Amino acid sequence: MLTKAPHLFDEATAVTAGDSRWQGRTSPDYWAFVGPFGGCTAATILRALMQHPQRAGDPLALTVNYCAPVAEGVFDLDVRLVRANRSSQHWSIEMTQGGGEVATLATAVFAERRPSWSHQPAEFPGAVPFEELRPYPKLAMTWANQYDFRFAEGEPKLGGGAAKLPSSPYSKLWIADRVPRKLDALSLMSMSDAFFGRVFHARHELVPFGTVSLTTYFHVDGADMDAEDTTRVLATADAKTFHKSYGDQHGELWSPSGRLLATTTQIAYFKA
Repeated sequence: MLTKAPHLFDEATAVTAGDSRWQGRTSPDYWAFVGPFGGCTAATILRALMQHPQRAGDPLALTVNYCAPVAEGVFDLDVRLVRANRSSQHWSIEMTQGGGEVATLATAVFAERRPSWSHQPAEFPGAVPFEELRPYPKLAMTWANQYDFRFAEGEPKLGGGAAKLPSSPYSKLWIADRVPRKLDALSLMSMSDAFFGRVFHARHELVPFGTVSLTTYFHVDGADMDAEDTTRVLATADAKTFHKSYGDQHGELWSPSGRLLATTTQIAYFKA
């Protein structure tokens, strides 16, 4: 059953409009190592854009650069429409706190998606059904406990010390809100950053880690999402390289029906 009360995710990503800036507040329910979960921050930015009176169309792409740690408390979002034409809009968003320097810098593209020729060359990865897999144990990070992770492949092996030889950074898993919530663009944005760091999988240990830059591409609009009518995604993630404190990640998020909903890529810092 979907919750009837305000969902913790909607509370955590809530924004209010001011005279010149939008405002939000970090949530202890979506906290990571030293600050808010990056996916929640990205979803909050996306919510401000989707609620903006000048917004037209659906999200096509969102890039978020995490410039500095975000402290607990209130933050401001300076949202600016850079350019628009008949079919697309380009936006710039800056997050600051207390009038200080920019902590998060984002750009977004919204577009009017019109009926056209369609073709999906990517093949649905398939997996054991969600209900037949056990939930991943809860972690110290509160954001991770808001999600129900069920690994079909590549479950991280943490707690036994660093691996003598690196393991595969690939994983395939179901991701759902622990308290079920119908999937939309906001949750899709957040889930695109909900993969555990690829370095954790490769090394079998938690190391200092943080996303530096994240880009998510949306391959469906609001009507498509409504038609899918699902509360979970089947997701895959992998990495190509770890070198001199930085590693990449590439991910796909699929609906249970086999539709590719979003693809995502990021570069992340690690200390190991």
